[in-house]
Amino acid sequence: MGAMNDVILAIDQGTTGTTALVLSPAGKTLGRATIEFAQHFPKPGWVEHDANEIWKTVGDSVTRALASANVDASKVAAIGITNQRETTLVWDRKTGEPIHRAIVWQCRRTADACDALKAQGASKTVFDKTGLVIDAYFSGTKIAWLLDNVDGARARADKGELAFGTIDTFLVHRLSAATAHVTDVTNASRTMLMDLRTLAWDDELCALLRVPRAVLPEIKGSAEIVARTKGLGFLPDGIPIAGIAGDQQAALFGQACFSEGDAKCTYGTGAFALVNIGPAPRFSTHGLLTTVAWRIGSETTYAIEGSAFIAGAAVQWLRDGLGIIKSAKDVEALARSVPASDGVTVVPALAGLGAPYWDQNARGAIVGITRGTTAAHLARATLEGIALSVNDLLVAMAKDAGRPIARLRVDGGAAANDLLMQFQADVANVTVDRPAELESTGRGAAMLAGVGAGLCDLAAARKMLAIQTEFAPKMSEADRHSHLRRWETAVSAARLRPLI
Repeated sequence: MGAMNDVILAIDQGTTGTTALVLSPAGKTLGRATIEFAQHFPKPGWVEHDANEIWKTVGDSVTRALASANVDASKVAAIGITNQRETTLVWDRKTGEPIHRAIVWQCRRTADACDALKAQGASKTVFDKTGLVIDAYFSGTKIAWLLDNVDGARARADKGELAFGTIDTFLVHRLSAATAHVTDVTNASRTMLMDLRTLAWDDELCALLRVPRAVLPEIKGSAEIVARTKGLGFLPDGIPIAGIAGDQQAALFGQACFSEGDAKCTYGTGAFALVNIGPAPRFSTHGLLTTVAWRIGSETTYAIEGSAFIAGAAVQWLRDGLGIIKSAKDVEALARSVPASDGVTVVPALAGLGAPYWDQNARGAIVGITRGTTAAHLARATLEGIALSVNDLLVAMAKDAGRPIARLRVDGGAAANDLLMQFQADVANVTVDRPAELESTGRGAAMLAGVGAGLCDLAAARKMLAIQTEFAPKMSEADRHSHLRRWETAVSAARLRPLI
């Protein structure tokens, strides 16, 4: 890297807050700051963010992170950006002002539009070109909604007056004084508009989803200089923005999953498991998604991804919905106070079931309770339910990849829970590797920026990862199969339609 006192700044723009990380050339976190922002729920199932509020949290978190590291802004050698992926924003090209709040990835307002696309037989075209299922999760239908529901927006878009972006695109636009309208391949692969093979916007998909080409950003690699800072109060001009990746891909890179078959799972609000499948896209036959992992130089790496919508959010539900714990970290002690869940199984389908089921009508289920069931049994069964949800993803991945997942690298807040990690190793029969620092997403963005700015290579980036704890499977085959059988029954119950 440059001078020894240079640092890399990672901006991790997440769903509930923005985290800025200041990293040394060796990948050590020198300073960090997280600032939360408001979630807006204008109707049931609708979720929005105020992009100007997000922008303010970026400046504030960067300033605080540099202060906590005791590093002057002039020492920042490169910036990496990682972001909540499918969240969609449209703004005025001249003023940079959004025409509407951002529509968040969790928002279900376009579910009917997605059902209509499926009814007209579009599922195969979308899957074959993008590796995605038609779902309100992705950006494409959100863009059309904004153009159709903001007065005059569609006509302005056709004239080239409006710009669409996921949050990475918006941040680069603002950081560079509107000199760049770009995204990277990982974020573009989550829009339902990019062909996975050509890595370009696809005319047939744009027509199908009614998105004019004029609003779309230029697609770049994940590790290259796409713009430089300009006109900011909190950073000097000229710093290269040299790494961009969606949050889950950044975590895969941050976990140094550089070889085919390497896998990671991020345990956040939901759980996201990705496996590196190498230089060619392979399409899942088991309900998973194919996505771009990253593109460095002329080399593209692909991944298969599975998501369980609820992971850490199930623990929040125990805290806020049931009141059986005061804080999320209390769940482990409560769960450990009993030796087993005594036959209780919790399916945490509190927002429907994601991969590999894709059942948006499924509901959470608690199966096997008796008069002897206590809050401790529920807490333990909830943690087990998170691990069993992830196991479903790993089983599907192994089938798609044609090989078992032997090791799983883990990160995210809930990965700090030893009981959950050991049960994950046991029920999936996989060795779980947990790094010393669980913020793999921000570290991945910094590593990409280091590579993109020519400050380090992949070998040096790999050294930034320090595995601290290994959880080896210890459960007997009989116990494992007993858990899996009970889980299957409980998932069936979660998918039953109510009679009323």
